[in-house]
Amino acid sequence: MTPLIEPRVLKGFRDFLPVAEIERRALIERIEAVFRAFAFVPIDTPALEYTEVLLGKAGGETEKQIYRFTDNGGRDVAMRFDLTVPFARFAAEHRATLPLPFKRYHIAKVWRGENTQRGRYREFTQCDFDCIGSDSASADFEILLIMKEALAAAGARSVTIRLNHRGLFNRFLNKIDAAGKSAGILRAVDKLSKIGRDEVLNLLSAELDDKRACQIMDYIEVKGSWDETLRAMTDAAGGDNPDSERLKTLRDFMLDTGTQDVFVIDPSITRGLDYYTGVVFETLLDDMPSIGSVCSGGRYDKLTGLYSKDALSGVGSSVGLDRLLAALEALGKAAKRATYADLALICVDEARGGVYQRIAGKFREAGISCEVFFEAKKQSAQFALAESKGIRRALIEVSDDRVILRDLAARKNGAELSIDDAIIFLKKNIP
Repeated sequence: MTPLIEPRVLKGFRDFLPVAEIERRALIERIEAVFRAFAFVPIDTPALEYTEVLLGKAGGETEKQIYRFTDNGGRDVAMRFDLTVPFARFAAEHRATLPLPFKRYHIAKVWRGENTQRGRYREFTQCDFDCIGSDSASADFEILLIMKEALAAAGARSVTIRLNHRGLFNRFLNKIDAAGKSAGILRAVDKLSKIGRDEVLNLLSAELDDKRACQIMDYIEVKGSWDETLRAMTDAAGGDNPDSERLKTLRDFMLDTGTQDVFVIDPSITRGLDYYTGVVFETLLDDMPSIGSVCSGGRYDKLTGLYSKDALSGVGSSVGLDRLLAALEALGKAAKRATYADLALICVDEARGGVYQRIAGKFREAGISCEVFFEAKKQSAQFALAESKGIRRALIEVSDDRVILRDLAARKNGAELSIDDAIIFLKKNIP
């Protein structure tokens, strides 16, 4: 006898049972509705890419985390680790057919072989949204607004979006003669919230001398208000410059829209990936900052230049769906318990299966999801099955046009109704 294979999944990977997946899909639908409201359109790209395509600009720690292998054709391939790099390849390959500026969103799984923890897995879903073909501050600001609105739609209304400018930080590094070590410096500073000031200082001291390491630690400190902090950053970077002006313009847009309380300037926000060149941003939940950023991104003006002689300016962000969902559940702000359907149609006679589907069709046409039970088991057993699926009401056919609605939680049958009246009642009473 062939031995049974133990059913198991890899560490950092998960199955999603129906209730959990229904909740995830509902969250995605709410986020996606915000993307569409801002006229962003969906695309998709392959999960598997040539490794050189994915690592053209990332490298470093990213190269250690990707799932990489040689396929049966001898090709060096890897699973995508984010959705931004594949989008840059996509944009370069299809540029001739894309209307510019082009605003897209992409909701899909990505893979990173990193350490697992709460809200962080090796297979996870990102909800990306990007605008390419415009270097306007308005494009930057629209991304920031979508971050705010998408998180609010998901149930996270109390958030702080922290932003900085990589160009301004690079000007500062040039001034202290540390630009040649920028990659290691960026990765060290990006770990500030995870490992603390002392450890970051140690990492910087390993890259530079103690004096310049301390200068960097001073630079990334918030110096008071938005204006005070920006002034200090600008002075440290050598004086007024276009990057400081971009941050000033974004601040004006925030004041114009009354959204200034959501946004904070933070010179420690650098984002570890090398492809960012302009504004960068991260989002913390005010009620659970310890879970880390749930939505982050920035401007990448040269990324498509890896795949095309004519680089496209771009800016975008990404909602980490799994981390956000874990935080919402911990805070008790997740959606109400998911249900398989609004209504279960009880089977009394299996020969009337066609009639049951005709009746159920009327409810479905009215926007009420309805599951038809197939087998004429005891009604108590069918009621129990419906409850196990989170279904709140059962429908019992009396005649071709007469039904009884049962409140499963209350264990009570309602009065006999016409199908039309039952639909009207449910439309008013389904939460």
